[in-house]
Amino acid sequence: MKVLVLGATGNVGTCMVRRLLDDPGVTELVGASRRRPAQFPAPALWRAVDVAQPLPTDLLDGVDAVVNLAWLMQPTRDPDLTWQANVLGTARLLDAIALSHVRVLLQASSVGAYSAKRDDTPVSETWPTHGVPTSAYSREKAYVERLLDIFEREHHRTRVVRMRPAFTFQAGAATQQRRLFAGPLVPGRFLAEGRLPVLPDPGGVQMQAVHADDVAHAYQLALAGEDAAGAYNLSAGDTVDMPTIASMLGARVVQVPRGLSRAGIHAAWAARLTPTSPGLFDLLNQVPRMSTQRAHVELGWQPAWSGADAVRDMLAGLRNGSAPATPPLDPRTSGPLRSHEVWTNVRNTP
Repeated sequence: MKVLVLGATGNVGTCMVRRLLDDPGVTELVGASRRRPAQFPAPALWRAVDVAQPLPTDLLDGVDAVVNLAWLMQPTRDPDLTWQANVLGTARLLDAIALSHVRVLLQASSVGAYSAKRDDTPVSETWPTHGVPTSAYSREKAYVERLLDIFEREHHRTRVVRMRPAFTFQAGAATQQRRLFAGPLVPGRFLAEGRLPVLPDPGGVQMQAVHADDVAHAYQLALAGEDAAGAYNLSAGDTVDMPTIASMLGARVVQVPRGLSRAGIHAAWAARLTPTSPGLFDLLNQVPRMSTQRAHVELGWQPAWSGADAVRDMLAGLRNGSAPATPPLDPRTSGPLRSHEVWTNVRNTP
């Protein structure tokens, strides 16, 4: 089976490539991203693809399965740009798949696609996916869900799987996640080495989390499972709250009213002090807790990491500064777009 992984140099993508290279069912592996990695594991091939642009006409030649992990989280201040990459890019990919011989599409959705819920009763995959309106990320994830609905109805020969993971962490993506959520003004070591004196808790926030390698494992199981189709929630069994995170950071929890917290985040975002938009804060406070029974029963998926341990692993990554040498994850680079590049095999350097 020839597999194409879009977003192969990101958080889940690096784990996905590593797993598929060891998968005997995968005979050829192509990883695609918009920026060239300094290293890419042979014998996989790497190709430059910017999903915000028209896709190369030969991208799907001979491809049996597509794993679409490509997603642009920033800039939150330019929703037109993220819409172009995330929504229109997915639409272009679906159009291309419809004209190809691709038999399987594994699409990254998210807990962020779900409609708001106010209690802690876990929801199944049937919960509405209309998103949280104030979050651009959530609106885009919800719209992609509608695109997948249409595609599934019109193209029965392609098996479509949509994964809806919780907040996803790993040590290798620690720098990327710091840049996405805390911004460049907050050093990673400051967060990881107990130098944060207090951590605000806006109204008892709790979140589900999952390790990136566990997410990649679920994709791998769905790829191999010929009957796997539809949506799957992915999360570790526990929830992570602010006191738990504070204990990892050696910080003291301070309760802050939710409205005041949102106002402070909005002010910092408007002043360009942080990349975290108030919409993301709304999403964190409104997404439902997910049941993962379907993934356990149908895929045989069991996460190896708890949610708390996934967060600890990310903090360890901040502490030691190690990450794969890919532009989204490497602490040394933010990386320009290089979508003009052509086929190459980027091999590990000695």
